[in-house]
Amino acid sequence: MKPLHIQTPLWKSIPLQRRINKTIYLKMECFQPTGSFKARGISLLCQKLVASGKTHLVSNSGGNAGYTAAYAGRVLGVKVSVFIPTTSSSIFIDRIKSQGAEVVIHGNDIDEAAVLAKEFLQEVNGGYVPPYDNSDIWLGHSTMMDEVNFQIDGKPDAIVVAVGGGGLACGVLDWMYRWGWHDVPVYGVETEGAASFAATMKANKLVTLEKINTVATSLGVRTISSKLFEWTKKMPIYPITVSDAEAVNAVRLFLDDHYVLVEPSCGAALAAVYNPVPALADKKKIVVIICGGIGISFALLNQYLAQVSR
Repeated sequence: MKPLHIQTPLWKSIPLQRRINKTIYLKMECFQPTGSFKARGISLLCQKLVASGKTHLVSNSGGNAGYTAAYAGRVLGVKVSVFIPTTSSSIFIDRIKSQGAEVVIHGNDIDEAAVLAKEFLQEVNGGYVPPYDNSDIWLGHSTMMDEVNFQIDGKPDAIVVAVGGGGLACGVLDWMYRWGWHDVPVYGVETEGAASFAATMKANKLVTLEKINTVATSLGVRTISSKLFEWTKKMPIYPITVSDAEAVNAVRLFLDDHYVLVEPSCGAALAAVYNPVPALADKKKIVVIICGGIGISFALLNQYLAQVSR
């Protein structure tokens, strides 16, 4: 199957190097046709489902996974229904619809949206497209590390990723495990109002948050993937938590420095390097996955900046 994703550049950030005196590489997944890294894993799963005979793709998503399923469905010529929580912004709804998909708004988070999505799945010849918890999704996401391996000179000292459900982290860790990068730590960054990974690591068991409260709605997952928790036992991955204000301000700084607009969910990962966290103090060569996201506009950024400055 011909991939529906593209190879993305790895930028060496001069603005960040000047700012924090570290070598920062930016894996620009925001340049995917779908605006985010989801183009890798979600589209691979969609291709496999259609190849197996499924004629209707059903997704539950905070936005980007659903948009990617809609994109893949349009390219592959099948129907797509996306179940999206009430907390998602209208920009997600409009953009998913622009790909020709049906949008159903239900529940306060993607877990509640999933319940209705799975009920609907039984009514159609459907293939289920979860937002992050699937081995084909992780395999697809791991392909970005194939590229990083050839784009960078030697191993980095650390890799920084945003964590929602953990699909991106699982893909990165899967590749690192297969290729022996056991000595490179991965830092999974969340906002304080969606810190299910940090809570899980603190409790040393899967934790389900009571609620999500963050502008970074793409990170709004109450329980991380059990696979990510498994990886914490085999690979060096550690949580970092930032505030909404830090995430949104990092989006603004990234736009000023690199002329690219990303979601606050991506801003969470950027916040860890724009305001270097203690865990990265001794790391000189860092790769940050710029996961991107379609749920942002200049107007929304200004709204978020005003919101976090109150």
